[in-house]
Amino acid sequence: MRMSKLLLPTLREVPAEAEISSHQLMLRAGMIRRLAAGIYSYLPLGIRTLKKVEEIVREEMDRAGAQELLMPALLPAEAYQASGRWEVFGDSMFRLKDRYDRDYCLGPTHEELFTQTAINEVRSYKEYPLTLYQIQHKYRDEARPRFGIIRSREFVMKDAYSFDISEEGLDESYKKMYDAYCRIFTRLGLDFTIVDADSGAMGGSGSQEFMVKSPVGEDGIAYCDDCGYAANYEKAECIPEPKQSKEGDFDAEKIHTPNAHTIEELVSFMGAEPYNFAKTIIYKADDKYIAAMVRGDREVNEVKLKNLVGCTDDLELAEPHMVRELTHAEVGFAGPIGLEIPVYADKEVAMMKNFIVGANETDYHYQNVNINKDFTPAVVADIRTIEAGDKCPKCGRPVKTAQGIEVGHIFKLGTKYSDALGLKYLGENGEYGTVIMGCYGIGVTRCLAAAIEQKHDDNGIIWPAAIAPYHASVIPVNNKNDEQRACAEELYKRLADRGVEVLLDDRAERAGVKFKDADLIGIPVRIVAGKRSADKIVEFKLRDSDTASEVSMDEAVEMTVSYLKENGVRL
Repeated sequence: MRMSKLLLPTLREVPAEAEISSHQLMLRAGMIRRLAAGIYSYLPLGIRTLKKVEEIVREEMDRAGAQELLMPALLPAEAYQASGRWEVFGDSMFRLKDRYDRDYCLGPTHEELFTQTAINEVRSYKEYPLTLYQIQHKYRDEARPRFGIIRSREFVMKDAYSFDISEEGLDESYKKMYDAYCRIFTRLGLDFTIVDADSGAMGGSGSQEFMVKSPVGEDGIAYCDDCGYAANYEKAECIPEPKQSKEGDFDAEKIHTPNAHTIEELVSFMGAEPYNFAKTIIYKADDKYIAAMVRGDREVNEVKLKNLVGCTDDLELAEPHMVRELTHAEVGFAGPIGLEIPVYADKEVAMMKNFIVGANETDYHYQNVNINKDFTPAVVADIRTIEAGDKCPKCGRPVKTAQGIEVGHIFKLGTKYSDALGLKYLGENGEYGTVIMGCYGIGVTRCLAAAIEQKHDDNGIIWPAAIAPYHASVIPVNNKNDEQRACAEELYKRLADRGVEVLLDDRAERAGVKFKDADLIGIPVRIVAGKRSADKIVEFKLRDSDTASEVSMDEAVEMTVSYLKENGVRL
């Protein structure tokens, strides 16, 4: 491609709307443009890269025996109503009505529709196992779309669904997808970690996420270098660790704590440690209110709590006016004693003695509180978020934590959707059995952002060669110089003949502008035709290297081809 013909609206300044590196660089490199909050157009460089990710995903899914199809994005409500997820998705689902007042949605995910396809098209046990997939646009009305294409309202996703007639079959299908995902993310050039995960609204039992570690990731990861354990915060089991408590048999005592609303303020006021307190937080869970208790130096894990309570809708913090109504006190003074809603206590709270809690009275707390003496929780369970240094639930060594970007997620759905929608197979004995399902998703667009977050510098993107929009950039320093122009043209043709996707920068721009654009858009190989072009000597440089070397034109071609092949490009 000649850059004089390429739509490449690069930007020198960082757009004000861009929050993180991938968002900034995709805008600056002319890959995407924002149409509305969480909605982006893909320009030529962006769509080339996106299609390369899609093709790698497609190749590995096909290799694993999955079959591609394509579902609509506009979907009738009936299937979601039958599974119960018409309500579960809540405000995150884009809903609309047609002219006949029938309910539809823009597909947030397609479990129900794939299940319906199997119901309509597959009958006998002989037709199983079966894995179907699609690469399709998904729509979710995010309350806070942000970080560019990492959390957007429209995105491209690969979703696959396996159908088996036994648990052993599901295990085998799951393993095939697990292996395929490892190959996909390796080919995409991503440094990924596989973690145990929560299934969320998708349902099911076994669940693992493929995470790219990044400080801008929205998901927390706990991992152990000693035994290899890894889980996201929503799934990571917390081993209760007792802290030193005040010993003795005391009665609960109300104390005046003026203006001490937070743990930090209480620590300062009372001269105690954060772990001497148990904080009580009021939540709205569906149509009821509950209280959650964790130690003062811990945080409630709302996904764990939601699963424990069995919410079908969102779990959210209670509104301040409801906290006042339920506790008869201002926010910051809630406590379990005398509270007339269910109290869910973390396991560490159950180990505490003579601790401090809110008194459900403004400016007052209780000290010397003990569980089952002064109050009895409805449930004691693990409802806190794991922290760095906590014991690994597998080997007991200290865990480490990091932030990660979720790029893939695989689930064992079991019979959740088969039961809801009536997916049966006719067995060999003439009796009907229930089909067992798995679900496997990849955030295709998110993979682009993850790759950039993982590898970039002050000059721009550093693409993995397999998904770069072009493999090589050929730059004549002075396009008006006949020898340099002829050298660049010959290189351009020879590389293209070898299957290399090459950009020829034939623009009437200064050399510095050309170099900056090549670095910004992240082209893996740069070849410069300069002063020694008459001798067929050029400068060869890799995007991820600080050094350049002078080589012959023949060497430049062979070095480019070798580098690309070594980095997963199929020429």
